[in-house]
Parts: sequence; C-alpha cells; structure tokens
Amino acid sequence: MRAARLIKMVLLLQSRHSMTAAELAQELEVSERTVTRDAQALSEAGVPVYADRGRAGGYRLIGGYRTRLTGLARGEAEALFLSGVPGALREMGLEDAASAARLKVSAALLPSLSDASRTAAQRFHLDAPGWFTEPKSPELLPAVAEAVWDDRRVTARYRGQEREVERDLEPYGLVLKAGVWYVCARVAQGGAFRVYRIDRFTAVKAGADRFVRDEEFDLPGFWAERAEQFARSILRAEVVVRLSAAGVRRLPYAVDPAAAREALAVAGTPDEDGWLTVTLPVESEEVAHSQLMGLGPEAEVLAPPSLRARFVDDVGRLGRLYGT
Repeated sequence: MRAARLIKMVLLLQSRHSMTAAELAQELEVSERTVTRDAQALSEAGVPVYADRGRAGGYRLIGGYRTRLTGLARGEAEALFLSGVPGALREMGLEDAASAARLKVSAALLPSLSDASRTAAQRFHLDAPGWFTEPKSPELLPAVAEAVWDDRRVTARYRGQEREVERDLEPYGLVLKAGVWYVCARVAQGGAFRVYRIDRFTAVKAGADRFVRDEEFDLPGFWAERAEQFARSILRAEVVVRLSAAGVRRLPYAVDPAAAREALAVAGTPDEDGWLTVTLPVESEEVAHSQLMGLGPEAEVLAPPSLRARFVDDVGRLGRLYGT
C-alpha cells in the first residue's frame, strides 16, 4: 500500500512543478505528517525530492528527475492501454498522437509488462455504432476536435430544423453516442451550454483566441443530464395498456426502458385475470403502435380509442391473412 502511494507521489510531482503538503495529502488521502515521512523515505531511496520552506513552499523534484513506470501492476498497465479507442481517435484525427503516446508508455514499462498493449487489445474492443447502421465520420469532426483540445473559440454554421444558423461557440467536449458525434459547447460571451450534432455543421472556423474554461463544468454529468432531458422531452403522448405477466416482463424491451420502469412503478395491482393496467408515456401514437405490436397478444391497448382502433384493424387483417 505504501509503495503504491510513494510511486503516486513521485508521478504527481513529475506532472506538476510544485505541490504543497496539503495538496499532496488531499491527492494521496493521507495526513500532511504522512506526506512529510513519505518525502523523507523517497529522498533516502535516491529520489531527489526537495522541500521549499515558507508560506509559498512545497515539494518538488530537482534536476529534471523522471522515473520509469516500474510501479505499474499488469492489470494497471492493461487498463492504461484500454484508454485509447482506436476508431474514435482516428475519426478525431488523433491516431498518430495516441500511437506515439502508447509507444512511449510501452518503452517505459518493465520488460515483464511489455505485452500489456497486446493482451488488452485481445480482451476488449469497442464497436460504438449501433447495429444495422453504416458508420460515417463527420467531415468537420477533426476541426472541432482540434478546437476542443486547444480551447479555441469557433464560428460554426449549423443546420437546424428550419434554417441554417451561425454561432460563436466555446467547444468544451466531444461525445460519441451510438455512432453519432456530438459537441457540448457554450455559446460565446457567457451564453448557455448546448449540445450540437457535428454532422449538422456545414462550416467550422477556429478563431485565434482561446477561451477560459469553467472549471466546474463536468462533461459526463452534463451529458447525462441532457440525455435524460432529451429522452423525456420526446415522450409527449400517453397510452393506457393492459399487460399480461409476460407483457410486464417484456415491456422495458419494447418501449423506452425508463418510461416503462416508471409506468410499472406507479401501476396498481393486477386484475382477477392477472393482467396489469399501466399508463405509458410514448413519443407518439405512431411510434407506440410499432413498439407495442412487438408484444403481440401479451398487451391490450385500452386508450386512446384511435390507437385501439389501429390494433383492431391489425387483428382483422391478420385473421384474413392467416385464414381464421
């Protein structure tokens, strides 16, 4: 446990010019007294850790000291190589940089861990696009990715539902969702954060100036919140459905899973035949018709009357088709 902490301390000091005892204690989750003892232990082991005294003091490495990554266990080394997703990196124009970084890390590893990149690649592969879709990288993705990495403002033309608009944006982060690339960006001059599909950009021009990032912005949290808002926003209609026990089990696989779970959670008790009636939010009557058809005889639509009429018509047509 202590050996891993000492290695982490050295790597922290390598990555930063100087750190106070309080900062190291917070990063290492120990007391400042433990930091002092660990720094002394590193110094005795030949690692040139220097302590600057005074209010502005701290710990730093002297003489350009660098350490080989000899503290990595096999599982840690393999997990490190999983951080590069080849397809996504290639689409963003970062494949060469990622390859060079992997070579440098490989060269720094112990000989016993030199095969970590190969063993990781044989145990995990990310295929981001959905089934039955042809993946297509947006033409302007590399330009957007470069602006994201460099914190540069961009002027982008975006094809909306009704017309094409131009926006000055501060691109904070990229998201790859089911084969579709999005950029989470703030409208320049302190505007709101929004999500844009990159394949709807018709032009992107990076500016000369950089923007200052909001350090409180959390990309995973922001995306999760917006994704949930989007999923709820498209559920604009409701249908009342009576479900058999099998229908209850299959409902989350036929419609939006979150909507199904919420509908089932507030439903009453099954009737005397064991069927459960639920009020289900759906995108539209048309979408509900195609989704609930997959439940077959395990679901009976009670409302709205127009949707029930569609199923009555389907039953009649199926009867005629199969001769009953």
